[in-house]
This record gives sequence, C-alpha cells and structure tokens, in this order.
Amino acid sequence: MTSALRDPVDIPRPGEFPRQFVPAQIDLGDWAQIEPLFDALAARGLDSAEALEHWLLDLSELGACLSEERARRHIASTCFTDDAEAEARHMHFVTEIVPRIKPRVDALHRRYLASPWRGHLDRQRLLVHDRDVENAVALYREENVPLQTEEQRLENEHYKVTGAQTVEFRGAIQTMPQMMRHLEETDALTRREAWVAMTQRRLQDAETLSTLFDQMLTLRHQMALNAGFENFRDYQHRRLGRFDYTPADCEAFHAAVETTCVPLARELAAQRQHLLGLEALRPWDLAVDPLGRPPLRPFATAEELVTGCRRVFRQVSPMLAEDFDVLTSRRLLDLESRPAKAPGGYQSTLDEVRLPFIFMNAAGTNRDVFTLLHEGGHAFHALASRHEPLLAYRDAPLEFCEVASMGMEMMALDGLGEFYTEADAARARRRHLESVIKLFPWIAQIDAFQHWLYTHAGHTRGAREEVWLGLEDRLGIPLDWSGHEVWKAISWQSQLHLFQAPFYYIEYGIAQIGALQLWLNHRRDAPGAIAKYREALALGGSRPLPRLFATAGLRFDFSAETMRPLIEAVREELERLPD
Repeated sequence: MTSALRDPVDIPRPGEFPRQFVPAQIDLGDWAQIEPLFDALAARGLDSAEALEHWLLDLSELGACLSEERARRHIASTCFTDDAEAEARHMHFVTEIVPRIKPRVDALHRRYLASPWRGHLDRQRLLVHDRDVENAVALYREENVPLQTEEQRLENEHYKVTGAQTVEFRGAIQTMPQMMRHLEETDALTRREAWVAMTQRRLQDAETLSTLFDQMLTLRHQMALNAGFENFRDYQHRRLGRFDYTPADCEAFHAAVETTCVPLARELAAQRQHLLGLEALRPWDLAVDPLGRPPLRPFATAEELVTGCRRVFRQVSPMLAEDFDVLTSRRLLDLESRPAKAPGGYQSTLDEVRLPFIFMNAAGTNRDVFTLLHEGGHAFHALASRHEPLLAYRDAPLEFCEVASMGMEMMALDGLGEFYTEADAARARRRHLESVIKLFPWIAQIDAFQHWLYTHAGHTRGAREEVWLGLEDRLGIPLDWSGHEVWKAISWQSQLHLFQAPFYYIEYGIAQIGALQLWLNHRRDAPGAIAKYREALALGGSRPLPRLFATAGLRFDFSAETMRPLIEAVREELERLPD
C-alpha cells in the first residue's frame, strides 16, 4: 500500500499519454539532452494557426516531462531527508536544470505572444492561458533566476532541519508528528512534558531557522526590486496570478475574520477552559478532549487509514472511491511518519503520467484522517482534469485547489462512522468544526504577518516578534504562556508555509469559505452538490477563479457579509452536536 523503497514513485513513464515530441529515451536531468528540444521549438516554423496550436501542445508536453522529473526528485528528497543521493539529485535539478529552463521558456513565451497566428486560435479557450503567459513575461527578470535558485536551496535546507527534529520521550525516539499524539492525552503531566519536549527541541533550531528566514527575506525583497516592485508582497501577488483580488482584499478578510470568527473562537476556548476546570488554558491544553475522554484513535496502521478513507469517500460518492483506488493500486501513497522524513503533508501531481502522489506523516490521530481526506480531494482534482491537453490548464488556482480538498473534508463529516462509533464520530465532527473556527484566525494572523514582513524590508528580529505578538493579541485566543514566552514570540516558525511558500496561506481561508458553502449545499442536495463539485474540478485551471467557484455553486467573496452566515451555520451545528 505504501512504499518503503528509496524510490517512492515507481510509476513508469510516459504511461497512458504517449509522447509526441519528447524522445522516449532521454535523461531529463541532463541539460545536454534537454536543450535540443528547446532549440527545436525555437526554430520551428509557425506559419499557420494549426502549426502554432501543435507547437503549444509540444511545449506543454516538454513542460510536463520536466515538471514530473522535478516532482519525482522532490518527493524522494522529502520521503528520505537522510538520503544524500536523493538530495543531490533534487538539488542538481534545482540548481543546474531549472535556471537553464527559465530563460528558454521566457523566450518561447515571447515568441508565442508575438505570433500573428495567435489571433486565429480560440481566444475564449485560451483566455486564462494567455493572461498567465503575459503575466509571466512581464515578471521575468534574468537576474532573478540565480536568486530563485538560492531561495530553493534555502527552502531545501529548511526541510533538512525540520525533518531531523526528533524527541526522546519516555524512552522512545519520536518524530514531531508522533509527539502530537501525546497532546491529546487526558493526563495533564503527559501533555505538558510532551509539549515542553517538542518546544525545547524546536528552540535548538530557532537560531538556524531565523537565520535562514532572514536570508529568504533578503532574497525575496531583491527579486521584487529587480522586477520593478516596491515590495515582495505586491510582486508575489502578481507572481501567484492573483487577478481576482488584491492585497487590500486580503486585509479586508483579516478584518472580517476578526469580527465574525474570533468571537466564536474565544467562546469555544472559554468553554474548553471551563470543562477542563482550569484557571487558564495553557498551550498543551488545546488538543485534549475537554470531558476527559481518551484520545480519538481511528486507526493503528496506514493500511487501516487507507481502507477507512476509501469507505468514507464511497459514502460521499462511489466515483470518488474509484478514483482513490487509482492511488492505492499504483502505490501513489507514502503515509507513515518515520525519522528522516520531511514534516507536513502534500499532494504532488506527476504531470507526464498525470497521476497524483500523496505524502503525509500519519501517527494514528484523528487529524491524520482529515489530512488524507484533504489530500485526497487534491488527488481527485488532478484526476478529474488529467485529460486536459494543456499542462497549464491541468492545474487550478490555489484558492480553488483548496476548495477541492477542504470541501472534501466537510462533505466527509457524515462518513466518519467508518472509523468510529457514533459517539466518537460526533466528537470528531465537533472537533473538525471547531478546528475550522480556529483556522480562520490563524490564517488571518499568518497572512497579516506576511503583509507586514514583506512591506517592512530590513526590519529587526525584535520588531518582527513585536508584530507577531500583537497579531496574537488581536486574533488569537487567551493562553497562559508563563515560562515559555521565548517560544511564543517565535512560534511562527512552526508554520511551514512561511519558509516554503510565501503568501500561500490565505488561499486556505478563501477556500474554507467555499468549502463551508459546499457543505451547506451538500446537506441540502448531496447529489447536486457532488455533480457541481466534480464539474468544477474537471475544468482544472481553464476558467477564471470566480467562474470555477460559480461552477461549483459557490460565491467567490470573502467579506464579512459572506462569512457571517457561514460562521453562524457552524455555531448552530456545534450547538446541535453533543460535547
């Protein structure tokens, strides 16, 4: 079911989609073999609309082959952070191949935009594609290529540092995901000892991570200046293709969360404190069951997790279970937590074979169930759009990609009985809905923090800590951090996205608004909601973001007006569910 091999992906290429342009026998890690393909595209005559369209498809195929080569090497390096060969192969592609690809792609983009035959192609069909190509050309700067390569090196270093973080706890060496289990224990001493052990281990790397982050900030600011922007925030918004909302809209989202969601989050925290009989909540009191029941333990092995999730997917839609079978039968899962494995979870699409791969760190917790449901939603998205010929259209904007995954979590709530008794399933539903309410303020806090970080170049670490603590006061819940103030001031370091994907976080907030709408639609008309969900997934990225939301039956808006009734629906459901 899962792979313990050093090559976690053993799917042969090209698979179901034969190559038409890229040679069958080629080393895609050798620039001497790749370069002639770019030369051929640059030299090919484009004397008709048909010739230009065929050229676009060949460029798309080459992009898919190279993207998959990079993905496979990245997957191997995250599955085995102690494998020097895997790291070397990944970094070779990042430092030796990618910098050579970027100027060649830019030149081909410019050739496409300049072609007189472009106007003879289907303009409506290529609307999003051409908008993205024009944006990429406008932002491209040759001097940024080495900076982006160095940024990737620093990001890889972050993975190595965090992947090596283990804790010796009560006689056993455990990873950080495995340690999270202990925060659910009813024994307060166990929780406290586990949290303190994790925090002390993180503090050992705090200086290293702060130095890495400072270097990232400097690099990113310089990229923005090179591209003609005053700051990295505005540059990155353009780079991420945010055509349908602005930084000001993000700030409005922060304010909407503060007025609609933070009050409920603080009410829930007060309820938790009361039920636990505490004078104040401590950081290690947030995952334990407030009524003293033992932790939810939905599975013991990765195989049990896979089997249970398949049954949940089947309850939502038999077609989703069939899609999930593609992953299990083709060994496209690496789920167990183990030493020398990067933290977190992700779904990565192998763009040539057009198949998704899921990576995560399962440790037997309720959270793990939702992680696989979440990444499963991403995988269904990849499978739904895999027959799209253009690579650019097989990926949707991140804001809608996360609707696919977060919406799946919400629609799967009624199927949790596949893992639990009905009483425990109700607990799990309550826990997830409460996590949604907690997530909105955290998203707003992380995004607002990034807005400040990247519009205040040259700030000091002290100023950074002060801003973080101020946002904690504005958007967080009351917690007693006595004795752990040092970690509180730098607790942002636990958020992987700040290092690995700057400004990729508010997408979760926008998507959660869509997911809550999908949940309510599903409760009213399950078949209709699923049909619209799958229809929207099949569009990939071929439509603008508001159109994707509309196809799924959702409103693309993240104002207080839209959020308020959704938060109230969650409140009502929480009041209905037993504690």
